[in-house]
Amino acid sequence: MIVGVLKEPAPETRVSVLPEHLATYKKYKVDVLVENNAGATAFVKDDKYVEAGAKTASRDEVLKSSDIVLSLNPFSADDISKLKPGAVVLGVYQPLFNAALIKEWAGKGLNVFSIDMIPRTTRAQSMDVLSSQANIAGYKAVLLGANKFPKYFPMFMTAAGSIPPAKVLILGAGVAGLQAIATAKRLGAVIEVFDTRPAVKEEVMSLGAKFVEVEGAADASKAGGYAVEQTEEFMQRQKAKIAESVAKADIVITTAQIQGRKAPILITQAMIEGMKNGSVIVDIASSTGGNTELTKDDQTVVHNGVSIIGTSRLAGDMASDASKLYGKNILNFLQLIIDKEGNLNLNFEDDLVKGTCIAHNNEITNERVKAAL
Repeated sequence: MIVGVLKEPAPETRVSVLPEHLATYKKYKVDVLVENNAGATAFVKDDKYVEAGAKTASRDEVLKSSDIVLSLNPFSADDISKLKPGAVVLGVYQPLFNAALIKEWAGKGLNVFSIDMIPRTTRAQSMDVLSSQANIAGYKAVLLGANKFPKYFPMFMTAAGSIPPAKVLILGAGVAGLQAIATAKRLGAVIEVFDTRPAVKEEVMSLGAKFVEVEGAADASKAGGYAVEQTEEFMQRQKAKIAESVAKADIVITTAQIQGRKAPILITQAMIEGMKNGSVIVDIASSTGGNTELTKDDQTVVHNGVSIIGTSRLAGDMASDASKLYGKNILNFLQLIIDKEGNLNLNFEDDLVKGTCIAHNNEITNERVKAAL
């Protein structure tokens, strides 16, 4: 069996396989074919892949020869036309937003697996790409905010006077939010955190942040680790609480997303206009609309002296480690669909295989994607 690794389109910098992963592919009797320069933006040269046992080839050859094709981002129509009939494609395809595209792929007989749809269970933790990449995003978001902020993060006592610590507000205490808390704390900031899930309060406080509670949140315990939509009444109470904290904050990191839905608006234009001049908002939910009314994806908007940075590509700013973690997530998942003889084995009795599979046998198999159509 051949696993093909494609070079990602700009501005993506990550790659699905690094040379250090190839020993495990060999163990499973799988040949790896890597597109020329696929690892260049992750600081890996082709000769390193060859030394580790892979082969390099043109994009056309990878597409035409591979039984499983790895690509973080969706394929072009031209790429799809060159794939083997019945090929497996695996990446981060956001099928709830790209349902029409997935339907087109299904009609061409492809077996589509979107790793961002894997059920968030204990067994799936080693394959959870959303968590591994969000961890990096939370870390980088704080550094990005600190770089833009015109003051220190920590408290300083100097002969010329004292500098108070920066006040950081983090909206959302998922993987990205928790890493943001830890990073901001290491830099010396004073931190407040909002989340609709009371269960995360203990984790937030253990990292040295203050947890701001809003009563009446919808139960998210059965949402598989994802946030859930809230009632209008709760959202109004939450916005009132957030407005108080936003007005005091120097840096705001927003991370709130709901799988398959537009990101909730947590910060209004009026709240932004009440912030201090020079304050910074880093919105890492920008690709799904953002958590502020003024967020623009991949842009920095300055409004009333406040910088609103819309960025959902922070993991790519650490392409080497992001690729290392992503590649290991993918490798762990592939071991569920490849047997020890190197043959494809799609066991749909396995809840992780079934949950990640979006299209099979010329039809969409995921009920939520069907509903999105």
